[in-house]
Amino acid sequence: MRVRRFEWEGAGPTAGAVRRWAFGAWPRADVTEIEQAFLSSDDRDATLLSLTARFDAADPPLRSLRVDDSELGEALSKVDGGLRESMELAATNIRSVAEAQITAETSVKLPQGQMVTTHEVPLAAAGIYAPGGRAAYPSSVLMCAIPAKVAGVERTVLATPPKKDGKVNPTVLAAAALCGVDEVYAMGGAQAIFAMAFGTQTIERVDAVAGPGNSWVREAKSKVSSVVAIDSLAGPSELMVVLDGDADPMWAALDLCAQAEHGEESSLVVASVEEGVLDRVAEETERTAASRSGVANAQLALVQAPSLSEAIDFANVFSPEHLELLVEDPRPLAEATMTAGCILTGNHSATAFGDYVAGSNHVLPTSGAGRFSGPLGPHVFRRKISTVEVSAEAAAKLAPHVDRIARAEGFPVHGESAMIRVEKGS
Repeated sequence: MRVRRFEWEGAGPTAGAVRRWAFGAWPRADVTEIEQAFLSSDDRDATLLSLTARFDAADPPLRSLRVDDSELGEALSKVDGGLRESMELAATNIRSVAEAQITAETSVKLPQGQMVTTHEVPLAAAGIYAPGGRAAYPSSVLMCAIPAKVAGVERTVLATPPKKDGKVNPTVLAAAALCGVDEVYAMGGAQAIFAMAFGTQTIERVDAVAGPGNSWVREAKSKVSSVVAIDSLAGPSELMVVLDGDADPMWAALDLCAQAEHGEESSLVVASVEEGVLDRVAEETERTAASRSGVANAQLALVQAPSLSEAIDFANVFSPEHLELLVEDPRPLAEATMTAGCILTGNHSATAFGDYVAGSNHVLPTSGAGRFSGPLGPHVFRRKISTVEVSAEAAAKLAPHVDRIARAEGFPVHGESAMIRVEKGS
């Protein structure tokens, strides 16, 4: 565990220093070669198979990217009974939270008499990306597919990297079956994002792409964001812990090491008013990391804030993906937090609960994107439509104003099209 203590220079400067240290070495992927190979190909299916053989599964080469529907049902029937029970619990909680986020139609009757109604409709097709490689992520299938289904999306498509034998992890397939995913393709990386966004001979294009992934996936999502909706451009995972003297340093250490399992690029930050608390957490985290595989190279930043309220000021500038408030009275601190992707309040609220079964979504903004975006939800897979109803009486009141503004902008015909309603009606 690489530990560094930062001196307090004010919330903004301290957050900037921590972020530069945490993410200064994070590589940005160049997906141009893959993008050009895919878009210029006359046979995109063949190109996808070639790229999949190159980056994911080489032995034996895949003959088809589509996973047969029978494999999903078989995977679900064979999954361990206890694991299936846990996945079903997670699915139920995720679905309950997603259903609560579906907004009703809103209608506003304005003083001039016109009615403006806004309602939502689902997108026709959603692409979901579940990472592979370092580990399998059935939880990401649940987090993405269930909100899409709750949103009313008719066709859900899952892309996930195959193992070296060309097969998709059976637990991922079981999660897909549990969520009612319509199509599963054994493909990963940037090429999977391009395939879902632009389509191939056999893969019909989607309207939105969502799900976490590595830097290649992130850059591909950035490239396709002008042709499909995306959830966010997530980078390395982040956890910030604010704690007081009553918090258990072992609990905090395990929470930090759990986040480090996502990779050494994960950003871990601990903030406290008491220097002794920081020392105890750092010591416990280093000891815990030394006895757990895959977490020893993570970076841990220690920040001593003048007060808990200033620690939240720091969090609001840093905008962490996850913010744990391990303090005696977390509610006022939570209410003052404006930019974290997910706030976990109280000593028992480990980030791991939010990652799997609490019902919240673990696809969250990172790298400061919490300033303008939030958790994945049904809204990613829905769009708003406005309906405007202008009565004759309302037209008479509004048309002169349309005419004045339109002529000021140099569009006199706009004004004519409004005024004729009044002239014809008089």
